Amino acid sequence: MFVDLLFAGLSIFLLVPLVTGYCAYSYGRLFWLWFALGLLLPGVSFVLLTLLLYRKEMQPGERLLAEAREILASAEAEERRLWRELMKHALSTPAHRHIAN
Repeated sequence: MFVDLLFAGLSIFLLVPLVTGYCAYSYGRLFWLWFALGLLLPGVSFVLLTLLLYRKEMQPGERLLAEAREILASAEAEERRLWRELMKHALSTPAHRHIAN
């Protein structure tokens, strides 16, 4: 019972630093720096990271970059779909044979 409570307490204690580090890493920041800040100042580090990421996302250049990434991703998906369709069509039609006389 004591081990279970100890494990649960440790999990709760590490939850905020792990989430803070993961969020930081997913936005190109250092995981271990934000993990350490999350251990030392759990609530403050999470709020600070949220504010920094919000400020970054609200910059016009960042919004245009995000929009360009979405457009590129949809174009790549459409290209993959067209290639699959083309290959399926090419494989389903009989090959033309040239008969040498």
